[in-house]
Amino acid sequence: MQFCKNKKRLTAYILAALCAASTAYAATEHWSDASLTPDAVVATQAGDENWSQWKTSWETIKTDYEQVSMAPGKNASQMNFAWYSKEQPTHAEVRISENADMTGAADWKGTSKEGSVVDGVQFFTNKVTVRSLKPETTYYYQVKVDGAWKDVQSFKTGNPDDFSFMYVGDPQIGASKGQTSSEGNKQDGELAARNDAYNWNKTLNSALAQHPEINFLVSPGDQINEPAEDQSAGKIQLQEMQYAGYLSAKALRSLPEATSIGNHDSMTAGYQNHFNVPNPFTEEATPTTAGHGYFYTYGNALFIMINANNYNAADHEALIKKAIKAHPDTKWRIVVMHQDIYGSGKDHSDSDGILLRTQLTPIYDANKIDVVLQGHDHTYARTYQLSGDGKQHADFAEYKVAGQQGQHHNLIDAAMKDNDKKSIYESQNLCYTIADMKQGTLRNPKGVFYMSSNSATGSKFYELIPQQQDYIAARNQDWRPTYSVIHITKNSFTIDTYDVETGKPIDESYSIVKD
Repeated sequence: MQFCKNKKRLTAYILAALCAASTAYAATEHWSDASLTPDAVVATQAGDENWSQWKTSWETIKTDYEQVSMAPGKNASQMNFAWYSKEQPTHAEVRISENADMTGAADWKGTSKEGSVVDGVQFFTNKVTVRSLKPETTYYYQVKVDGAWKDVQSFKTGNPDDFSFMYVGDPQIGASKGQTSSEGNKQDGELAARNDAYNWNKTLNSALAQHPEINFLVSPGDQINEPAEDQSAGKIQLQEMQYAGYLSAKALRSLPEATSIGNHDSMTAGYQNHFNVPNPFTEEATPTTAGHGYFYTYGNALFIMINANNYNAADHEALIKKAIKAHPDTKWRIVVMHQDIYGSGKDHSDSDGILLRTQLTPIYDANKIDVVLQGHDHTYARTYQLSGDGKQHADFAEYKVAGQQGQHHNLIDAAMKDNDKKSIYESQNLCYTIADMKQGTLRNPKGVFYMSSNSATGSKFYELIPQQQDYIAARNQDWRPTYSVIHITKNSFTIDTYDVETGKPIDESYSIVKD
């Protein structure tokens, strides 16, 4: 890509900015305080519990690192499992049956290798793929952990020709750190994890009660808050506590989750140890420690999960092309990524969130991507149908190299203090055109639809940017957790977004129909 004429001056400024303390927006005073609803009852692994009971259960949950995650496999006939164990088996094992008493169960074996060291204990990460699943069928399963079979759990497969999934933004267990609860507690790392994990349970339970048709979950990243950038034992322990809180949700025993890597997930191997993703793109030239992007299909939809913490757009283009080559005839092509290259939040949407905009926009256009699901900015926003402007734009390599090395989200904010440099950066990121401004139901529209999700737990909210961008069709910040339900058929894609507490829509429905 062609750099602008002021590249040398811009580069010099960036280098200076790297040496200076970066400015940062902070989370607002708005957050979801679980202690405000002590009588609210949520279904947890320990049973139906209110806040007081949850606090007691938390003493066990917070060190239960051996919880199971379940993820969609390469296609709708497969399911992936992952979990920690203190003992390393010869083979990781899952058994599965169509009968609740596990009669006629089939055993599936997988891999086991060293994972994280927590509290001085070496844990092993175990992964198994179950195949040959039939659609619209209830299955029962057990996972063997430390030589013993865990309790029987169940899940139901969906209809690949007509299915729904839940799309959530940034659960980020532990992000309420520093807030003060109604009980007078200033949230440290553990109290924040306890609070946010309770609310995560509540969100999942509410969504599934309101929409039992949901077949699986999609998250654009930041499952947890602690990046463990310094890799100290205490930081790793806190990170694993947050994963324990995230995976504690009873709903996840029956709800497969397709997660992507957020910036808070990106710096340790914890993510790739806890989740068993299909088709990992190990060819990434500049991956993060957390793992890789990946892809899978569900019916006529191709999902491509981008590791956007890797700022090398060539890696993402290669992943997209590989996924499409493997599945050229799927009607729907959906990208999921953490950083919102078209969002409307104050913290990131016009700074580090658009680092990849100039590079990814033409890639999405060229590969006929239909929808891009994003997170990162803890606000709700959806765009019009957007396309690239067909021009060459700067790739801002200096920003990207610095950003990939750690939690440096606001290096660009520092550079933006200079109006000249801000003008250069912003002008280069006007790299799009609005292809279609229709609302409601669109038939065979041009362009790509981008969506940014608000916090699913309320662990951290951000403000909307004061001036709504011209590419934004609708946005919202009510300081309440939300979730979206996306319904896909052979010919239609429909998204609706709801308030967790009331179950009421926060926006009108948006549909794309392909005749």
